[in-house]
Amino acid sequence: MQQRYVGNSGLRVSALSLGTMSWAGETDEQDATELLRTFVDAGGRHIDTAASYADGKSEALIGSLLGDVVSRTEVSISTKAGISTPDGRRTVDTSRNAMLSGLDASLARLGTDYVDLWFAQAWDPNVPLDETLSALEFALRSGRARYAGVSNFNGWQTAKAAAVAGFPLVAAQAEYSLLQRKPEGELIPAVEDAGLGLLAWAPLGRGTLTGKYRGSIPGDSRAANPALAAYVEPYLGQQGSRVVEAVAMAAKGLGRTPLDVALSWVLSQHGVASAVVGPRTPVQLKEILDAQLVPLPPEISRALEDVSEPAQG
Repeated sequence: MQQRYVGNSGLRVSALSLGTMSWAGETDEQDATELLRTFVDAGGRHIDTAASYADGKSEALIGSLLGDVVSRTEVSISTKAGISTPDGRRTVDTSRNAMLSGLDASLARLGTDYVDLWFAQAWDPNVPLDETLSALEFALRSGRARYAGVSNFNGWQTAKAAAVAGFPLVAAQAEYSLLQRKPEGELIPAVEDAGLGLLAWAPLGRGTLTGKYRGSIPGDSRAANPALAAYVEPYLGQQGSRVVEAVAMAAKGLGRTPLDVALSWVLSQHGVASAVVGPRTPVQLKEILDAQLVPLPPEISRALEDVSEPAQG
């Protein structure tokens, strides 16, 4: 698997990152073990998680596999702090205390003394940006994190963070796919101007760009689960269906899968360092690893961009 530098930094990650939002929930320990081993065997190197995933259980599951399934030196790890879900309610707190306490708890669960990349997971309008950045800087100076970045910030927020930080931010993380092109309006120009690399999450449009929802909703899918359906529903409407059909048509003409076409498009976009994929099962990971991940013909890319929702500011 191709290894890429993140922005202008010396940090290298695999073109595909293994997202673990479903771990310790939809993905049990047995499947997680197989996913991690298969991913690394295929040349994957970067694992992405967050303190908020399954209330920390995702990190704990990763920690239980380090050393036994893969060595710590075989992988790079990114995690995030700043979001918690007490009593099921989403709470944002990027204060210095919350961030650093969260990082120490993450390191304990992961069973490591450092993470390769640490993100502030969300913009917090109630906390001065300088305070949030001071937590990232302290993590770098103390060796708890090798690199730092921001996640789910919009364009001006990312630009401001990069401009006022007294240390180099190297990465931003945002949802980006043929079904979510909003980052093209402000975020990607800001990322490129600041020399950051983008880690694109949900590059498969939360699963819809694989084509699995064409015509019906599979019984084992997130859309069929009342507790998870809201995650997928935004892309199951008429506009989403038009994009999915265009991707499927392009895939058929190229002799490739819709999944391959969707991922290849994302990985060819300006500023993108890695696409964060979140397979819930080993079967889903195999489909991802079988993808060619080579650039699409320019005329195909243009056609897909014409039919997909245009970028928004």
